[in-house]
Amino acid sequence: MDNLDDYWLALDRLKKNKPLILPKNSLINKDTVALEAGRKRGSIKKSRSNFNELILAIQLAAELTPNASKDLKCQLENVRTQKDNYRDFYHQSLNRELMLIERLAQLEKLLKRYVNVTPIKS
Repeated sequence: MDNLDDYWLALDRLKKNKPLILPKNSLINKDTVALEAGRKRGSIKKSRSNFNELILAIQLAAELTPNASKDLKCQLENVRTQKDNYRDFYHQSLNRELMLIERLAQLEKLLKRYVNVTPIKS
């Protein structure tokens, strides 16, 4: 697969509003296409002649695509998605905390079995 194929596929996904990396309803520009293609921001440059067609296609797609990021429904959906992600992160951290507490209790029980170990308490 050619290097430019990744960019073209990323542009198609952004046009269809089905990105894999970026959030839905992202603006279409050179940076978002590069990020969606898994590359660094700014990797699509006018100075590189092999990007000329791609840059024209990106500009055309940006003009034809309505600016959905300003739509309140889209913003609400993005906020809800972020909220759900943070809730999942919170529950994952609570699960880790409980597992660590349980493991600590197991190790403390194991320590109590040994007679020559005294707990350090003031």
